[in-house]
Formats: sequence, C-alpha cells, structure tokens
Amino acid sequence: MSRHGTRRSRPAELVPGTIRVISVRMDYLPPETTEIEELLESRDKAFVSRYALGRDYHKLIRQRLQKLSSMIEQQIGPFGYRVFVDSAPVLEKALAEKAGLGWIGKHSNLLNRQAGSWFFLGEIYTDLPLPLDEPVQEHCGSCVKCIDICPTQAIVAPFQVDARRCISYLTIELRTSIPGEFRALIGNRIFGCDDCQAVCPWNRFAQFTEEDDFKPRQGLDGPQLVDLFAWEENEFLKRTEGSAIRRIGHDCWLRNIAVALGNAPTSEEIISSLNSRTGHHSEMVREHVAWALSQHQQ
Repeated sequence: MSRHGTRRSRPAELVPGTIRVISVRMDYLPPETTEIEELLESRDKAFVSRYALGRDYHKLIRQRLQKLSSMIEQQIGPFGYRVFVDSAPVLEKALAEKAGLGWIGKHSNLLNRQAGSWFFLGEIYTDLPLPLDEPVQEHCGSCVKCIDICPTQAIVAPFQVDARRCISYLTIELRTSIPGEFRALIGNRIFGCDDCQAVCPWNRFAQFTEEDDFKPRQGLDGPQLVDLFAWEENEFLKRTEGSAIRRIGHDCWLRNIAVALGNAPTSEEIISSLNSRTGHHSEMVREHVAWALSQHQQ
C-alpha cells in the first residue's frame, strides 16, 4: 500500500475478492514552450523534461482522483477505494493498456490515438463491481523513430528499455555518479529526456494541457545553465517548492548541470561557473565538475 495513498471512504481495508481499477489520464504538455529540438541545440541552455516544468503532478492528480471518488460516493454511497499516482508497486501502464486507454509503444510509454503520450496516469483501486473495458490494438507498426533517436541507445529492442542507459533514470533516479560513457551523450538534458516522445508520429495528435499548474514555473523553459548552477541549496529548495525536480536534491541538481556545462560551448563564463564549484562539499559534484572542465581543455 502506498505511503501516498489517500483516505478511504470507510475505515476498513478493501474487502477481499475482486478489485477493479479505474485508470485515468491527464494531458500535461504545456502550450507556448520552446521547441524541444531548438532547445537541445542551444547547448548553453538547460533542457527540463516537459512534465517537470510546472507543479508536481503527484499531488495535483491525487487530489483530482480523490475528488472523483468523493463524487462517486455522493452518488452511490460509501465504498472501498485507494488512489494512486505513480506510487507503490502499481503497474500503471499495463493497467491503462488493459483499460483501453492506449497501447504500450516501442519506447515503453503508453500511446493513445487521440492524445499521443504527453499525459499522466492515475488509478483508483476499488471494490465496486464495475464492467471491464477492452484493450486496444497496438499501432506502432514498423516505425522505429523512438529507437533511432534515443541518445544513449537505451531502447535496446522494441518495447524493451535498459533503464541503466536511460537519461531520465541517470538524471532523476540515480543518486551516485553518472557513468562516464553517458555524460557527453546527455547533452544539456539536466532533468529527464523527451526525445522518444518528441519524434513519435502519434504525438501530432497530442493535446495541450488546460491545467495552469502544468505551465512552466521559475523560468525553467530554456534557462541558462550558468544561472541554474549558481543556485545555492536554499535557493534550489525555494525555487523547486511544489516541483517534481526538488526530490533529486541539490547535489544531484549540480551534478546534472555540471555534465551539461561540460557539453556546452567553451566560454569564459562557462569555465568560471564550473570553477566556482571545484571546492564543493560533495565528492560527486566535484567529480563531475572536474570532468566538465576537462571537456573544455581538449
């Protein structure tokens, strides 16, 4: 059971027996943001995955699922339920696929014919005797654009991703040093990677979000790397309050930006920025700063 699970409508645990899952999606692609390709080519700027530009989706979608559950409760009376948003050992993509929300593409993301893949998933586990939906067919065909575009070749085969090579894993989940073989390939991606989604033909049907909380905050749509690298921990915590970025912590934030600075065009400003962190208390940060400086001496 998730530590993020919300309250139930009655104090007892979910009753034994068959459990149904209500799977929902919520579009998150913000409108009027810098084109991804343009931003990746501007190597002195930072790229942040589009999902993390605004407010942390976990709390927002959990609140919406709780509201939906309460509305159902008002209509039919008390029932057992728990809500989940990217939390606990919940196989959200597999459940969404079985619920007919889309199919799992070759990049391992869920795809929908009317919405592409720029959306979040959430679930309500319930004991309500709901009818079952039918899954949809897979529509990737012979397309391998996502496989070809992956900077680190993390999509090792159709529908198979080696997380150890994935930039999203390396910049978000990994808490130790980024393996040297991947650093140059990361480019200016300091939090996540959207390359496989950006080239997917089905995302031409993606809908922009209407949720203001998912719009960019704190100037994170294409900021200068040197500006972000100058954030001390208190400023990092203040500026990432309510953001999914905050959970990686300040040291990993600096680690990621140091790699991006190492991949940026050489300039006095870049060198000066890196030199400002050579004495950082974290050995991990110092290691990545040293690597970055070495890139500008070649």
